[in-house]
Amino acid sequence: MGIQRKPKASMQAAEDAFIQGAPDAQPEPHVVRYEKGIKKGNKRQISLTISPELLQRVDEVAKRTGQARAAVINLAIYKALEGDIFKTDL
Repeated sequence: MGIQRKPKASMQAAEDAFIQGAPDAQPEPHVVRYEKGIKKGNKRQISLTISPELLQRVDEVAKRTGQARAAVINLAIYKALEGDIFKTDL
């Protein structure tokens, strides 16, 4: 058994197009296509610069709640965007 090379991205795109072209293929309306950041599974990796004081507070919350740092940051961003902090109709 030899070592196989990773398929080229263009081959993957062609395979995806072939599969989506099948008569029984279901469209995925809930999937959002956004190309910024580095793809990591179903998510995107970004770079974030944060003050040491704020990072310490995030880490304290993560430790206290048993969550990962990324989970705490994601939840905070979600809550801020879903709340009224950034509403434009002021």
